[in-house]
Amino acid sequence: MPVAAMQLDLALKQGEQSSLAVLQALEDGLKKAGADPSVKAVIICGENGKFSAGADIRGFSSPKKHGGALGPIVSLIESSEKPVVAAIEGVALGGGLEVALGCHYRIAHAKARLGLPEVTLGLLPGAEGTQRLPRLIGVPAALDMITTGKHIPATEALKLGLVDEIVEENTIEAAIRLANKVIGQPLGPRRLSLKPVPKLPNLEAFLRDAAVKVKRQARGCLAPELCFQAVRAATDRPFAQGLRRERELFQVLLTSGQARALQYAFFAERAVHRWATPTGASWSSAAPQPVRRAAVIGLGTMGRGIVTSLVKANIPVVALEQDLEYLNKGKKAVMLLLEREAMKMEGGAQNLDFHNPARLQFTVDFDLLRDVDLVIEAVFENMALKKEIFHKLSKICKPGALLCTNTSALNIDEIASATSRPQQVIGTHFFSPAHVMRLLEIIYGRHTSPSAIATAMQLAKTLKKVGVVVGNCFGFVGNRMMFPYVEQAVFLLEEGSRPEAVDQALEDFGFKIGPFRMSDLAGLDVGWRSRQGQGLTGPSLPAGTPARQRHGQRYSPLPDLLCEHGRFGQKNARGWYQYEKAGGRIATPDPWLHNFLAQYRHTHGIKTRFIDQEEILERCLFSLINEGFAILAEGIASGPEHLDVIYVNGYGWPKHRGGPMFYASTVGLPRVLAKLQKYSEAHPDVPRLRPSAFLKKLVAVGNPPIKEWMSYLSRQNAKL
Repeated sequence: MPVAAMQLDLALKQGEQSSLAVLQALEDGLKKAGADPSVKAVIICGENGKFSAGADIRGFSSPKKHGGALGPIVSLIESSEKPVVAAIEGVALGGGLEVALGCHYRIAHAKARLGLPEVTLGLLPGAEGTQRLPRLIGVPAALDMITTGKHIPATEALKLGLVDEIVEENTIEAAIRLANKVIGQPLGPRRLSLKPVPKLPNLEAFLRDAAVKVKRQARGCLAPELCFQAVRAATDRPFAQGLRRERELFQVLLTSGQARALQYAFFAERAVHRWATPTGASWSSAAPQPVRRAAVIGLGTMGRGIVTSLVKANIPVVALEQDLEYLNKGKKAVMLLLEREAMKMEGGAQNLDFHNPARLQFTVDFDLLRDVDLVIEAVFENMALKKEIFHKLSKICKPGALLCTNTSALNIDEIASATSRPQQVIGTHFFSPAHVMRLLEIIYGRHTSPSAIATAMQLAKTLKKVGVVVGNCFGFVGNRMMFPYVEQAVFLLEEGSRPEAVDQALEDFGFKIGPFRMSDLAGLDVGWRSRQGQGLTGPSLPAGTPARQRHGQRYSPLPDLLCEHGRFGQKNARGWYQYEKAGGRIATPDPWLHNFLAQYRHTHGIKTRFIDQEEILERCLFSLINEGFAILAEGIASGPEHLDVIYVNGYGWPKHRGGPMFYASTVGLPRVLAKLQKYSEAHPDVPRLRPSAFLKKLVAVGNPPIKEWMSYLSRQNAKL
């Protein structure tokens, strides 16, 4: 029997016009097949091994185009009097999966992946997907897919009933076989718009609980909540009314600032792959070196996570510690992490093969690092120790080996000076827990070669991380912007606030965790050691130094005082909060601390005042943003999107607010500047509140859009 096969190339890159051309071709093809009596069935397939990755995101900015154009075509497919079979290879995502839901049958290759990822871009499936999917696979599974945007493998799709069959061989041939089998069978039962949503006992109770869960996980992001409302409409309205509701909610999201922010974040992440340095090195001309074998030095929290990441990426690893006691402790912890990771993977432990010494070897012998291609040093933040290790590596490792340091703030050039090959030294700042966090801050020094940068970026990609290339300064980008944020948070406590009030304001804004809960989690002693090293506190502080001043600037000794009282955070159940036990996770406001703050203010003659949420947010966030402008002006990062990608992926900045610099552009730079001027006048001894010259310049030239900011920088003040 003749079967018409139609190609669906919705995996678009070129923009709206081609998107509409594909839809037009699909519509014409369907009508032609419908009118041709010799055609008995229709197959819709993709090209180049992909069914469809959905509509082009750049087209979302014009509301008429996305769901509006595709929805009627999905209905047209479904109403066909001849069976329509979707042959899914590669991916069926977004609008691509919605097209497949309009088909009467769906057949997928075993390696295909399916999903409705619109929620991650601040939208919802706008081509009838929120109404069809629950009718096919039930409300719980549909809600899970639509509110998380996750991609599922074909095997799971088959279990859910999302596809009718999976095949290992040629999907199109299998689709033709299926089409021939079903010709002449009634299509009514296969039309999802006519199907009722499968009954669920206690539907109301389930929806109530699901609404709470979605709201909690969304943390202020609108899209998951509106996705929930759209699916809910499928349970209590006829199909046509449900579609109207889907369209209304889609419009709300499309015109919300959040969709713009999430789409900006999506493109920003792609833009940072195209790195460049002020000296002219760039992604387009630098070639990475192959990394066939790596080593990690130091098996503390960071080292363990880094080893786990490398093993998961199939890179053989040598893990080194200073003595057997630390080595055995580290080995146990790494094995436990890998067991856990293996359990999450489909193939399990045999996939990772981490018990094989050729894949993962533990040692105290530096000689075993002779033939590795890359070493990551992850010992604690002590310059003398790091230089000693790099001096040793420089003698032992082969000439081409890349020497990486996982420092979070120290000077890369000083570390490199201990080696005979500074061109091979680079900073790879992982974030904790290193096997979970997506960010890898890559820091080049004065002598780092373009090939070393390219290799570190390639490593990030292999580890499924987002690499961002930045210049060398104290704290690099992420931590340097974090210093004023944390500093303001502590100053707010001095002036009358409480840890829980500051954390609440920032968590309501969308941060996963406020600065004081973060400090308790990381351990207060980490910063204390660093400040002692800098001579800001402890025995090396000159006698007679004012308690609340260092180098003529305001300083808060509060964190130091807590450490002197033995309060290190979660690790010993007392910090800015109290915890149920050492290592506990549940933070409770601590009356001891409230009392301590009152005494501290009394001692230093500080008048307690009420501080509202607005001041908390403005002082913490605008001081962080201000530092971002200084970083851009110095040429430490090549654009605002670099800073935003770092903050979204490494510091828990809410993705639906785009990132700190994007957020500043939505608030409006004149407002950011005015507020900084106000707070700087009130606190003249806090230099980090003084507005950056670059911010002032951007306001003076009329608050240009974020993509034009860098054109206003005179290149001579970029750091070379």
